[in-house]
Amino acid sequence: MRCKLPNTWWRINWCNMASGTPVIRQINWLAIALHLCIFVALVYFFQFLQVGAPSLMAIATYLVLAYFLRFFLAKYHRYGMMFLKQNAFENAIPYFENSYEFFQRHAWLDKFRAVFLLSSSRISYKEMALVNIAYCYSQLGDGTQAKVYYQRALKEFPDSGIAQAGLNMLRSSENGNN
Repeated sequence: MRCKLPNTWWRINWCNMASGTPVIRQINWLAIALHLCIFVALVYFFQFLQVGAPSLMAIATYLVLAYFLRFFLAKYHRYGMMFLKQNAFENAIPYFENSYEFFQRHAWLDKFRAVFLLSSSRISYKEMALVNIAYCYSQLGDGTQAKVYYQRALKEFPDSGIAQAGLNMLRSSENGNN
């Protein structure tokens, strides 16, 4: 089941998680075009090498490359997401903090994630880390810490719709409790 929010590039995917924890995927369509160019370049490369079935070799190379880049370079994010999907929010927080620190130190990697991580995500890993930390705190019942991280995300990423929505939800739940 897919739910569309007002912006068509913003989707919540509920299907791939047994826990029912929402995962938001914002797609950068320009990155998709870049990935298509990388794939075409791989096809031409394998044709140049006169390898049999250059398209299949290009697909295999692209998938293996994408997997290993994300496996090694975004490992903290991957572990955080694993714990998040298991509703182990307390365990996820340190991994998202490590992810934020890693991409803070390697800002160029996050900025050019479409090339170096073959990621088509519209939002940066740093923004994802901050809103995921906030979400984890909100699920643990620590609204104060959740607010701190949503506000931090908005300070660093003023156009963050996810952080704004999370902050609005926290505020509305506070107003409902009063």
